[in-house]
Amino acid sequence: MMLAGRTILITGAARGLGRAIALTCAEQGARLVLADIDSDGVQATAVDLGARAVTVDLGDPESITALGDSLAATGEPLHGLVNCAALATNVGGMGFEDIELDLWDRVQRINVRGTWLMTRACAPMLRASGSGRVVNVASDTALWGAPRLLSYTASKGAVMAMTRSLARELGPDRVGVTCIAPGILTTESTEYVPETRHRLYGDGRAVPGPQAAEDVTGTVAFLVSEAALTLTGQVLPVNNGFVFVT
Repeated sequence: MMLAGRTILITGAARGLGRAIALTCAEQGARLVLADIDSDGVQATAVDLGARAVTVDLGDPESITALGDSLAATGEPLHGLVNCAALATNVGGMGFEDIELDLWDRVQRINVRGTWLMTRACAPMLRASGSGRVVNVASDTALWGAPRLLSYTASKGAVMAMTRSLARELGPDRVGVTCIAPGILTTESTEYVPETRHRLYGDGRAVPGPQAAEDVTGTVAFLVSEAALTLTGQVLPVNNGFVFVT
């Protein structure tokens, strides 16, 4: 129960990896605030876990500010933020020359700006907790340079870079900021991905085969715990050995 007594906010918690992270954090004793643009989905997850559900649109700065204000108004501590929500569906499959400007801008607005604004909105509460933790969810596509996925890959590379800068800015207040970079997971969120790409990952991993969301969630639970401060600024490729970093 390494998260007993800690309150964790998880975005993108309605389904997929975000929901799986919420389940593991609940098992580890965390009090949860679950956020997603899918109001019905996140409410269902919250009911299952006895958590608080909130609706947020990462593409709307006012929505993010309102979420931060509502959490601050409770006067309760916030010990962790998991920035899991992102736009990934139907953003690939095309060469870089064919990406439409509107798609590029939307991916960056949600995946990059949304992550920054969520962290900014929660930073005062994380500082006040005395042991705040931020975990950003990136992707190993930004580590190996996945083709025909440039808008998404670029956004996740930016999330990795932000992690390092945020770690330096928040470190003096003992707020740790880390980043995980999983590969393709077997969730409902990746059903649209061509089987050839799933096979590429499965065959190329040091531990061959598919990777479930549950293979990642234990790492996230540790990273939002008090014990993880010494890892601040690090990007962890939690991908069963598809990509190694030095």
